[in-house]
Amino acid sequence: MSSFQRAQISTLLSRLREDPRWLIVVAGPRQTGKSTLVRQALAQIDLPHRYLSIDEPEPTALHLPADLPSDGQEEIVHASDVRDVAWLTRQWERARVEAKRSERGFVLVFDEIQKIPNWSETVKGLWDADRHEGLPLHVVVLGSAPLLMQRGLSESMLGRFETIRLPHWSFIEMSEAFGFDLDRYIYFGGYPGSASLIQEQRRWREYILGSIIEPNIERDILAMERVDKPALLKRLFEFGAEMSGQILAYDKMLGQLQDAGNTTTLARYLDLLSKAGLLAGLAKYAGGAHRRRASSPKLNVLNTALMSVHSGYTFEEAKADRSFWGRLVESAVGAHLFNTGTPEVRLHYWRERSLEVDFVLEHGRKLVALEVKSGPRREKTIGMDEFKTRFSPRRSLLVGEGGIPIAEFLSTPAMNWFTQS
Repeated sequence: MSSFQRAQISTLLSRLREDPRWLIVVAGPRQTGKSTLVRQALAQIDLPHRYLSIDEPEPTALHLPADLPSDGQEEIVHASDVRDVAWLTRQWERARVEAKRSERGFVLVFDEIQKIPNWSETVKGLWDADRHEGLPLHVVVLGSAPLLMQRGLSESMLGRFETIRLPHWSFIEMSEAFGFDLDRYIYFGGYPGSASLIQEQRRWREYILGSIIEPNIERDILAMERVDKPALLKRLFEFGAEMSGQILAYDKMLGQLQDAGNTTTLARYLDLLSKAGLLAGLAKYAGGAHRRRASSPKLNVLNTALMSVHSGYTFEEAKADRSFWGRLVESAVGAHLFNTGTPEVRLHYWRERSLEVDFVLEHGRKLVALEVKSGPRREKTIGMDEFKTRFSPRRSLLVGEGGIPIAEFLSTPAMNWFTQS
Protein backbone atom coordinates (compact mmCIF):
# COMPACT_ATOMS: atom_id res chain seq x y z
CA MET A 1 0.00 0.00 0.00
CA SER A 2 2.76 2.50 0.88
CA SER A 3 4.06 2.44 -2.72
CA PHE A 4 0.63 2.68 -4.36
CA GLN A 5 -0.10 6.04 -5.95
CA ARG A 6 -3.50 7.27 -7.08
CA ALA A 7 -3.76 8.63 -10.61
CA GLN A 8 -4.40 12.18 -9.35
CA ILE A 9 -0.77 12.48 -8.24
CA SER A 10 0.29 13.15 -11.83
CA THR A 11 -2.05 16.16 -11.97
CA LEU A 12 -0.69 17.51 -8.69
CA LEU A 13 2.92 17.07 -9.79
CA SER A 14 2.17 18.84 -13.05
CA ARG A 15 0.67 21.82 -11.20
CA LEU A 16 3.63 22.05 -8.83
CA ARG A 17 6.09 22.08 -11.73
CA GLU A 18 4.35 25.07 -13.29
CA ASP A 19 4.73 28.65 -12.16
CA PRO A 20 2.13 29.35 -9.44
CA ARG A 21 -1.06 30.53 -11.09
CA TRP A 22 -3.80 29.22 -8.82
CA LEU A 23 -4.15 27.99 -5.29
CA ILE A 24 -4.20 24.17 -5.47
CA VAL A 25 -7.12 22.53 -3.66
CA VAL A 26 -7.03 18.77 -2.96
CA ALA A 27 -10.55 17.90 -1.88
CA GLY A 28 -12.47 14.72 -1.17
CA PRO A 29 -14.26 12.70 1.49
CA ARG A 30 -12.48 11.50 4.61
CA GLN A 31 -10.17 8.49 4.29
CA THR A 32 -9.54 8.87 0.55
CA GLY A 33 -5.80 9.51 0.88
CA LYS A 34 -5.55 13.28 0.42
CA SER A 35 -2.67 13.71 2.87
CA THR A 36 -0.85 10.66 1.52
CA LEU A 37 -1.17 11.88 -2.05
CA VAL A 38 0.29 15.31 -1.23
CA ARG A 39 3.14 13.83 0.79
CA GLN A 40 3.96 11.44 -2.06
CA ALA A 41 4.04 14.36 -4.48
CA LEU A 42 6.28 16.45 -2.21
CA ALA A 43 8.74 13.55 -2.05
CA GLN A 44 9.00 13.55 -5.85
CA ILE A 45 9.52 17.23 -6.60
CA ASP A 46 12.76 19.14 -6.37
CA LEU A 47 11.27 21.99 -4.36
CA PRO A 48 11.65 22.95 -0.70
CA HIS A 49 8.34 22.68 1.13
CA ARG A 50 6.53 22.83 4.45
CA TYR A 51 3.55 20.63 5.35
CA LEU A 52 1.30 21.97 8.13
CA SER A 53 -1.59 19.93 9.51
CA ILE A 54 -4.25 21.84 11.40
CA ASP A 55 -5.19 18.63 13.21
CA GLU A 56 -1.62 18.08 14.42
CA PRO A 57 -0.40 21.36 15.94
CA GLU A 58 3.25 22.19 15.62
CA PRO A 59 4.71 22.46 19.14
CA THR A 60 6.00 25.74 20.47
CA ALA A 61 8.78 25.76 23.05
CA LEU A 62 7.93 27.22 26.45
CA HIS A 63 10.70 27.63 29.01
CA LEU A 64 10.00 26.93 32.66
CA PRO A 65 12.08 28.52 35.47
CA ALA A 66 15.08 26.46 36.48
CA ASP A 67 13.82 25.92 40.02
CA LEU A 68 10.76 23.93 38.86
CA PRO A 69 12.27 20.78 37.28
CA SER A 70 13.60 18.17 39.68
CA ASP A 71 17.03 18.02 38.04
CA GLY A 72 17.62 21.74 38.46
CA GLN A 73 17.94 22.33 34.68
CA GLU A 74 15.75 24.46 32.48
CA GLU A 75 12.92 22.34 31.08
CA ILE A 76 11.23 22.78 27.71
CA VAL A 77 7.51 22.15 27.69
CA HIS A 78 5.63 21.91 24.40
CA ALA A 79 2.33 23.73 23.94
CA SER A 80 0.24 24.07 20.81
CA ASP A 81 -0.08 27.26 18.83
CA VAL A 82 -3.65 28.41 18.42
CA ARG A 83 -4.65 27.67 14.83
CA ASP A 84 -6.17 30.98 13.75
CA VAL A 85 -5.66 33.47 10.93
CA ALA A 86 -2.78 35.10 12.79
CA TRP A 87 -0.99 31.75 12.90
CA LEU A 88 -1.81 31.15 9.23
CA THR A 89 -0.36 34.54 8.31
CA ARG A 90 2.86 33.83 10.26
CA GLN A 91 3.33 30.53 8.46
CA TRP A 92 2.70 32.19 5.11
CA GLU A 93 5.25 34.93 5.87
CA ARG A 94 7.85 32.29 6.75
CA ALA A 95 7.14 30.53 3.46
CA ARG A 96 7.54 33.82 1.58
CA VAL A 97 11.03 34.21 3.03
CA GLU A 98 11.90 30.67 1.93
CA ALA A 99 10.45 31.25 -1.56
CA LYS A 100 12.52 34.40 -2.04
CA ARG A 101 15.64 32.64 -0.78
CA SER A 102 15.18 29.60 -3.02
CA GLU A 103 15.96 29.81 -6.72
CA ARG A 104 13.34 27.10 -7.43
CA GLY A 105 10.42 28.38 -5.37
CA PHE A 106 8.64 26.91 -2.37
CA VAL A 107 5.55 24.79 -1.59
CA LEU A 108 3.37 25.54 1.43
CA VAL A 109 0.70 23.00 2.40
CA PHE A 110 -2.19 23.46 4.84
CA ASP A 111 -4.06 20.26 5.72
CA GLU A 112 -7.68 20.62 6.99
CA ILE A 113 -7.51 24.38 6.50
CA GLN A 114 -11.29 24.76 6.85
CA LYS A 115 -10.86 24.31 10.62
CA ILE A 116 -9.31 27.78 10.84
CA PRO A 117 -12.18 30.25 11.27
CA ASN A 118 -12.45 32.85 8.49
CA TRP A 119 -9.43 31.45 6.69
CA SER A 120 -10.55 32.29 3.17
CA GLU A 121 -10.46 36.08 3.40
CA THR A 122 -6.95 35.96 4.84
CA VAL A 123 -5.75 33.54 2.17
CA LYS A 124 -7.31 35.72 -0.52
CA GLY A 125 -5.33 38.76 0.59
CA LEU A 126 -2.06 36.88 0.95
CA TRP A 127 -2.48 35.08 -2.36
CA ASP A 128 -3.32 38.26 -4.29
CA ALA A 129 -0.28 40.03 -2.83
CA ASP A 130 1.98 37.15 -3.90
CA ARG A 131 0.59 37.19 -7.43
CA HIS A 132 1.14 40.95 -7.67
CA GLU A 133 4.77 40.45 -6.65
CA GLY A 134 5.25 37.34 -8.80
CA LEU A 135 6.42 35.32 -5.81
CA PRO A 136 7.27 31.66 -6.69
CA LEU A 137 5.19 30.28 -3.82
CA HIS A 138 2.86 27.35 -4.44
CA VAL A 139 0.10 26.93 -1.87
CA VAL A 140 -1.78 23.63 -1.51
CA VAL A 141 -4.82 23.31 0.77
CA LEU A 142 -6.54 20.08 1.76
CA GLY A 143 -9.90 19.52 3.34
CA SER A 144 -13.11 17.55 3.44
CA ALA A 145 -15.05 18.19 0.24
CA PRO A 146 -18.27 19.76 1.55
CA LEU A 147 -16.83 22.14 4.08
CA LEU A 148 -13.74 23.20 2.22
CA MET A 149 -15.69 23.95 -0.94
CA GLN A 150 -18.60 25.66 0.79
CA ARG A 151 -16.61 27.64 3.34
CA GLY A 152 -14.93 30.33 1.31
CA LEU A 153 -13.72 28.84 -1.93
CA SER A 154 -16.91 29.39 -3.89
CA GLU A 155 -17.13 33.04 -2.82
CA SER A 156 -13.98 34.64 -1.39
CA MET A 157 -11.56 32.65 -3.53
CA LEU A 158 -13.56 32.64 -6.76
CA GLY A 159 -11.21 32.42 -9.75
CA ARG A 160 -8.15 31.91 -7.58
CA PHE A 161 -8.07 28.14 -7.11
CA GLU A 162 -7.92 24.89 -9.04
CA THR A 163 -9.38 21.72 -7.56
CA ILE A 164 -7.99 18.21 -7.70
CA ARG A 165 -10.83 15.88 -6.67
CA LEU A 166 -10.03 12.72 -4.75
CA PRO A 167 -13.13 10.49 -4.75
CA HIS A 168 -13.64 7.19 -2.96
CA TRP A 169 -11.28 4.43 -4.06
CA SER A 170 -12.40 2.49 -7.12
CA PHE A 171 -12.49 -1.26 -7.64
CA ILE A 172 -9.31 -1.09 -9.74
CA GLU A 173 -7.45 0.80 -7.01
CA MET A 174 -8.55 -1.51 -4.19
CA SER A 175 -7.66 -4.51 -6.35
CA GLU A 176 -4.18 -3.24 -7.24
CA ALA A 177 -3.34 -1.89 -3.78
CA PHE A 178 -4.90 -4.60 -1.58
CA GLY A 179 -5.80 -7.55 -3.80
CA PHE A 180 -9.59 -7.12 -3.45
CA ASP A 181 -11.69 -9.32 -5.71
CA LEU A 182 -15.03 -8.06 -6.99
CA ASP A 183 -17.21 -9.53 -4.23
CA ARG A 184 -15.00 -8.14 -1.48
CA TYR A 185 -15.02 -4.71 -3.09
CA ILE A 186 -18.80 -4.76 -3.37
CA TYR A 187 -19.21 -5.64 0.33
CA PHE A 188 -16.23 -3.95 2.03
CA GLY A 189 -16.17 -0.91 -0.26
CA GLY A 190 -13.31 1.45 -1.03
CA TYR A 191 -11.78 2.65 2.23
CA PRO A 192 -8.02 1.90 2.13
CA GLY A 193 -7.60 2.28 5.89
CA SER A 194 -9.97 -0.61 6.56
CA ALA A 195 -8.52 -3.03 4.00
CA SER A 196 -6.24 -4.81 6.47
CA LEU A 197 -9.19 -5.56 8.78
CA ILE A 198 -11.56 -7.44 6.47
CA GLN A 199 -10.50 -10.84 7.83
CA GLU A 200 -11.67 -9.66 11.27
CA GLN A 201 -15.10 -8.38 10.42
CA ARG A 202 -15.90 -7.14 13.92
CA ARG A 203 -12.81 -4.92 13.91
CA TRP A 204 -13.64 -3.81 10.37
CA ARG A 205 -17.13 -2.74 11.45
CA GLU A 206 -15.79 -0.86 14.47
CA TYR A 207 -13.31 0.96 12.21
CA ILE A 208 -15.98 2.01 9.70
CA LEU A 209 -18.30 3.21 12.47
CA GLY A 210 -15.69 4.89 14.69
CA SER A 211 -13.08 6.17 12.26
CA ILE A 212 -15.20 7.10 9.25
CA ILE A 213 -18.90 7.57 9.96
CA GLU A 214 -18.64 9.23 13.38
CA PRO A 215 -15.94 11.78 12.40
CA ASN A 216 -17.74 12.55 9.14
CA ILE A 217 -20.94 13.42 10.92
CA GLU A 218 -19.73 14.79 14.26
CA ARG A 219 -16.52 16.61 13.31
CA ASP A 220 -17.38 17.70 9.80
CA ILE A 221 -21.09 18.21 9.26
CA LEU A 222 -22.34 18.96 12.78
CA ALA A 223 -19.28 20.96 13.84
CA MET A 224 -19.09 23.09 10.72
CA GLU A 225 -22.68 23.44 9.52
CA ARG A 226 -25.86 24.65 11.16
CA VAL A 227 -27.95 21.54 11.84
CA ASP A 228 -30.99 22.21 13.99
CA LYS A 229 -31.89 18.53 14.31
CA PRO A 230 -28.66 16.52 14.63
CA ALA A 231 -30.52 13.40 15.75
CA LEU A 232 -32.63 13.53 12.58
CA LEU A 233 -29.53 13.86 10.38
CA LYS A 234 -27.91 10.84 12.07
CA ARG A 235 -31.07 8.74 11.74
CA LEU A 236 -31.44 9.82 8.12
CA PHE A 237 -27.96 8.58 7.34
CA GLU A 238 -28.48 5.23 9.05
CA PHE A 239 -31.88 4.78 7.43
CA GLY A 240 -30.55 5.82 4.01
CA ALA A 241 -27.62 3.43 4.26
CA GLU A 242 -29.96 0.55 5.07
CA MET A 243 -32.34 1.49 2.25
CA SER A 244 -29.70 2.24 -0.39
CA GLY A 245 -30.97 1.47 -3.88
CA GLN A 246 -34.59 2.33 -3.10
CA ILE A 247 -36.77 5.28 -4.10
CA LEU A 248 -38.62 6.84 -1.17
CA ALA A 249 -40.80 9.93 -0.88
CA TYR A 250 -39.68 12.48 1.70
CA ASP A 251 -42.99 12.20 3.56
CA LYS A 252 -42.54 8.45 3.83
CA MET A 253 -39.01 8.89 5.10
CA LEU A 254 -40.16 11.33 7.76
CA GLY A 255 -42.73 8.78 8.88
CA GLN A 256 -40.08 6.07 9.10
CA LEU A 257 -37.74 8.41 10.97
CA GLN A 258 -40.53 9.40 13.38
CA ASP A 259 -39.66 13.09 13.30
CA ALA A 260 -41.74 16.22 13.07
CA GLY A 261 -39.37 17.82 10.60
CA ASN A 262 -40.26 18.89 7.07
CA THR A 263 -39.24 17.78 3.61
CA THR A 264 -37.08 20.89 3.07
CA THR A 265 -34.99 20.01 6.14
CA LEU A 266 -34.67 16.40 4.99
CA ALA A 267 -33.58 17.45 1.50
CA ARG A 268 -30.93 19.77 2.96
CA TYR A 269 -29.60 17.05 5.24
CA LEU A 270 -29.38 14.66 2.29
CA ASP A 271 -27.41 17.31 0.42
CA LEU A 272 -24.97 17.66 3.34
CA LEU A 273 -24.52 13.88 3.53
CA SER A 274 -23.91 13.75 -0.20
CA LYS A 275 -21.26 16.47 -0.10
CA ALA A 276 -19.57 14.65 2.77
CA GLY A 277 -19.23 11.57 0.55
CA LEU A 278 -21.68 9.47 2.57
CA LEU A 279 -25.17 9.25 1.06
CA ALA A 280 -26.78 10.73 -2.04
CA GLY A 281 -30.43 11.31 -2.85
CA LEU A 282 -30.59 10.99 -6.64
CA ALA A 283 -33.27 13.03 -8.39
CA LYS A 284 -35.62 11.60 -11.00
CA TYR A 285 -34.73 12.45 -14.59
CA ALA A 286 -37.42 14.70 -16.05
CA GLY A 287 -37.74 17.38 -18.67
CA GLY A 288 -37.79 20.33 -16.27
CA ALA A 289 -35.51 21.13 -13.34
CA HIS A 290 -38.49 21.97 -11.12
CA ARG A 291 -39.91 18.49 -11.64
CA ARG A 292 -36.58 16.96 -10.61
CA ARG A 293 -36.43 18.98 -7.40
CA ALA A 294 -39.95 17.86 -6.49
CA SER A 295 -39.26 14.19 -7.13
CA SER A 296 -38.78 11.44 -4.56
CA PRO A 297 -35.06 10.74 -4.12
CA LYS A 298 -33.36 7.43 -4.84
CA LEU A 299 -31.04 6.75 -1.92
CA ASN A 300 -27.53 5.58 -2.74
CA VAL A 301 -24.53 5.20 -0.44
CA LEU A 302 -21.35 6.61 -1.95
CA ASN A 303 -19.22 3.80 -0.56
CA THR A 304 -20.79 0.36 -0.13
CA ALA A 305 -18.99 -0.18 3.18
CA LEU A 306 -21.55 2.25 4.62
CA MET A 307 -24.39 -0.02 3.52
CA SER A 308 -22.75 -3.26 4.59
CA VAL A 309 -21.87 -2.03 8.07
CA HIS A 310 -25.51 -1.12 8.77
CA SER A 311 -26.95 -4.32 7.30
CA GLY A 312 -26.14 -6.65 10.19
CA TYR A 313 -24.85 -9.16 7.63
CA THR A 314 -21.39 -10.67 7.54
CA PHE A 315 -19.73 -10.94 4.13
CA GLU A 316 -20.87 -14.54 3.78
CA GLU A 317 -24.43 -13.79 4.91
CA ALA A 318 -24.71 -10.85 2.53
CA LYS A 319 -23.72 -12.99 -0.44
CA ALA A 320 -26.27 -15.64 0.56
CA ASP A 321 -29.16 -13.14 0.57
CA ARG A 322 -29.68 -12.58 -3.14
CA SER A 323 -32.12 -9.71 -2.65
CA PHE A 324 -29.75 -7.78 -0.40
CA TRP A 325 -26.75 -8.62 -2.57
CA GLY A 326 -28.61 -7.31 -5.61
CA ARG A 327 -29.20 -3.97 -3.88
CA LEU A 328 -25.57 -3.91 -2.80
CA VAL A 329 -24.40 -4.46 -6.39
CA GLU A 330 -26.76 -1.76 -7.65
CA SER A 331 -25.49 0.60 -4.95
CA ALA A 332 -21.90 -0.16 -5.98
CA VAL A 333 -22.76 0.79 -9.56
CA GLY A 334 -24.49 3.99 -8.42
CA ALA A 335 -21.58 4.95 -6.15
CA HIS A 336 -19.13 4.33 -8.99
CA LEU A 337 -21.09 6.54 -11.38
CA PHE A 338 -21.39 9.30 -8.78
CA ASN A 339 -17.74 9.16 -7.69
CA THR A 340 -16.19 9.00 -11.17
CA GLY A 341 -18.46 11.58 -12.74
CA THR A 342 -17.17 15.05 -13.53
CA PRO A 343 -18.99 18.19 -12.28
CA GLU A 344 -20.67 18.40 -15.70
CA VAL A 345 -22.16 14.89 -15.43
CA ARG A 346 -25.37 14.50 -13.44
CA LEU A 347 -26.67 11.21 -12.11
CA HIS A 348 -30.40 10.46 -11.97
CA TYR A 349 -32.85 7.57 -11.99
CA TRP A 350 -36.12 7.37 -13.94
CA ARG A 351 -39.49 5.98 -12.96
CA GLU A 352 -43.00 6.39 -14.33
CA ARG A 353 -45.64 4.30 -12.58
CA SER A 354 -44.31 0.71 -12.74
CA LEU A 355 -41.64 1.49 -15.33
CA GLU A 356 -38.13 2.21 -14.08
CA VAL A 357 -34.53 2.70 -15.21
CA ASP A 358 -31.91 2.26 -12.50
CA PHE A 359 -29.59 5.11 -13.49
CA VAL A 360 -29.51 7.92 -16.03
CA LEU A 361 -26.31 9.85 -16.76
CA GLU A 362 -26.79 13.35 -18.17
CA HIS A 363 -24.05 15.38 -19.85
CA GLY A 364 -25.37 18.46 -21.57
CA ARG A 365 -28.04 17.18 -23.95
CA LYS A 366 -26.66 13.66 -24.01
CA LEU A 367 -28.10 10.80 -21.96
CA VAL A 368 -26.89 7.32 -21.06
CA ALA A 369 -29.44 4.95 -19.49
CA LEU A 370 -28.28 2.02 -17.35
CA GLU A 371 -30.03 -1.04 -15.98
CA VAL A 372 -28.27 -3.23 -13.39
CA LYS A 373 -28.83 -6.99 -13.22
CA SER A 374 -27.10 -8.99 -10.50
CA GLY A 375 -29.15 -12.14 -11.17
CA PRO A 376 -30.82 -13.89 -14.10
CA ARG A 377 -31.88 -11.43 -16.76
CA ARG A 378 -35.55 -10.69 -17.25
CA GLU A 379 -36.89 -11.44 -20.71
CA LYS A 380 -37.65 -7.75 -21.34
CA THR A 381 -36.43 -4.51 -19.90
CA ILE A 382 -39.73 -2.70 -20.39
CA GLY A 383 -38.67 0.39 -18.44
CA MET A 384 -35.59 0.83 -20.61
CA ASP A 385 -37.64 0.42 -23.79
CA GLU A 386 -40.07 3.13 -22.68
CA PHE A 387 -37.24 5.47 -21.66
CA LYS A 388 -35.59 5.04 -25.07
CA THR A 389 -38.87 5.86 -26.80
CA ARG A 390 -39.40 9.02 -24.74
CA PHE A 391 -35.89 10.45 -24.44
CA SER A 392 -33.68 8.86 -27.15
CA PRO A 393 -30.56 8.33 -25.00
CA ARG A 394 -27.17 8.22 -26.69
CA ARG A 395 -26.65 4.76 -25.22
CA SER A 396 -28.58 2.23 -23.16
CA LEU A 397 -26.52 -0.22 -21.16
CA LEU A 398 -27.24 -3.44 -19.33
CA VAL A 399 -24.75 -3.91 -16.48
CA GLY A 400 -24.29 -7.37 -14.99
CA GLU A 401 -25.90 -10.65 -15.96
CA GLY A 402 -26.27 -10.79 -19.76
CA GLY A 403 -24.57 -7.41 -20.32
CA ILE A 404 -21.37 -5.60 -19.37
CA PRO A 405 -19.63 -7.58 -16.60
CA ILE A 406 -19.75 -5.78 -13.23
CA ALA A 407 -15.96 -5.82 -12.85
CA GLU A 408 -15.51 -4.26 -16.29
CA PHE A 409 -18.11 -1.61 -15.61
CA LEU A 410 -16.58 -0.68 -12.24
CA SER A 411 -13.27 -0.22 -14.03
CA THR A 412 -14.66 2.39 -16.43
CA PRO A 413 -15.18 6.06 -15.44
CA ALA A 414 -18.69 7.42 -15.95
CA MET A 415 -17.65 9.94 -18.62
CA ASN A 416 -16.31 7.17 -20.84
CA TRP A 417 -19.82 5.95 -21.63
CA PHE A 418 -20.46 9.20 -23.49
CA THR A 419 -17.33 8.87 -25.63
CA GLN A 420 -17.09 5.15 -26.31
CA SER A 421 -18.78 3.84 -29.44
